Amino acid sequence: MKKLLSGLGVLAALSGPAALAAEPLSGKTQMEMLEQKIQALQSSVDALRKQADEATAAAEAAQAELRALKAHDVQVAAGPVASDIDALAAPEDLSAPEDTGTGSLAAAPEAAGGASANGNAFNPAISLILNGSYSHHSLNADNYFRAGFPIVGEGGPSANGFSLGESELSMSANIDDKLYGQLTLAVGSDDGQDSVGIEEAFIDTTSLPNGFSLRAGRFYSNIGYLNSHHTHTDNFFDRPLAYQAFLGNQYGDDGVQLRWLAPTALFFEAGAEVFRGDRYPSGGAQNGGLGTRTFFAHLGGDVGSNNAWLAGVSMLKARAEGAEDGFSGDSTLYVADGTWKWAPQGNFKDGGVTVRGEYFLDDRDGTYVDPEDPMITSIWNGQRRGAYLEGIYRLSRTWDIGYRYDRLWADSNGPFASDFDPYRHSAELTWRNSEFSLVRLQLSHEKPNADDTDTAITLQYQTSLGAHGAHKF
Repeated sequence: MKKLLSGLGVLAALSGPAALAAEPLSGKTQMEMLEQKIQALQSSVDALRKQADEATAAAEAAQAELRALKAHDVQVAAGPVASDIDALAAPEDLSAPEDTGTGSLAAAPEAAGGASANGNAFNPAISLILNGSYSHHSLNADNYFRAGFPIVGEGGPSANGFSLGESELSMSANIDDKLYGQLTLAVGSDDGQDSVGIEEAFIDTTSLPNGFSLRAGRFYSNIGYLNSHHTHTDNFFDRPLAYQAFLGNQYGDDGVQLRWLAPTALFFEAGAEVFRGDRYPSGGAQNGGLGTRTFFAHLGGDVGSNNAWLAGVSMLKARAEGAEDGFSGDSTLYVADGTWKWAPQGNFKDGGVTVRGEYFLDDRDGTYVDPEDPMITSIWNGQRRGAYLEGIYRLSRTWDIGYRYDRLWADSNGPFASDFDPYRHSAELTWRNSEFSLVRLQLSHEKPNADDTDTAITLQYQTSLGAHGAHKF
């Protein structure tokens, strides 16, 4: 207690004189002192901001330098960059020039406007489709004939046993800001003889005004629905009987196509084609090498978010001289097609239903000369018809099942007159491990003529390697 009192006394003695000597500050002096403190604090804040900006700028510079170093390392590892390709390419280099098929209605090659910004724009996309099968037919192929319809092109039944089928090698690219190119080679085997042929080789314009586009080269005609699609995109192993009978499985030739896409919310396209006329149903490249002309129009749209539809009409007019079926004269093939798709939220990959059908009317006005015996001739005037209807139920991304009914109506007059109309039932089950591979089992029961029945079973495998564009609607 005594120590506490003595400590307080000493503290009072030291502080007392100073407290008595201090004079109270005026209000003006206090304001000046506060302003000085505020200015000092503001200076400190400005200094800190400057230091922060300098640190940020230094960090950005370091990041830019790091990115440049990484890019240099990648360039060294990968070889010359795209800007050097033109200088390194040999004069005969063809790298300037996928399946143009897309899941949208307005399928078209991607515009090349951004080619200068993309170093790979002039490198071709390469796609390889491998296709093989095993088939067994109850009817001997030597005894097969189709009443009212001669076998033409690739329109016959598949071979018995194992078969490589037809594989495709495709290369495509934007050529520049106005052109797109594609080359597709077909690799197949017939009677043990391997062959490689040009399936398609064409260029497309990408910048014509007002919705127009032009295609030139060798390509599949846009008539009907299936004809412009490559066969590996089909839902069944083989093409419908109508395609086999009237188009030799698929019509493609050398020519030019002009197409117009309307600038409307509802999809509408119309176009015309002129072909050389060497391929069935033409023959002989008549009319000065302009033997075939076509016209087509397609209309489609969406119904809500779950449904989509597409319908079209087409005409193929040909002048033939010694066609594969022995016909010489004028022929006109009319085609009407329709497709309806339903899928939850419009995503067909996850499941849904597709219903599709096409109707063919073939009108002939000319003469017939037997290809094996020119002495056998007759008038060939008349009409033949064909149609198919198919339905596909996509159970999931992995499985789908389908059924197709084909029918042909023969002419009652002419060299192939028949009272019997061929027909076929087909059912398929497809398993997809991914979008790049599938295995398909197909059963078919065909009545090609009044006396014979062919029951066939086919196991098909198919894979897609490399870049491959989306398929058409």
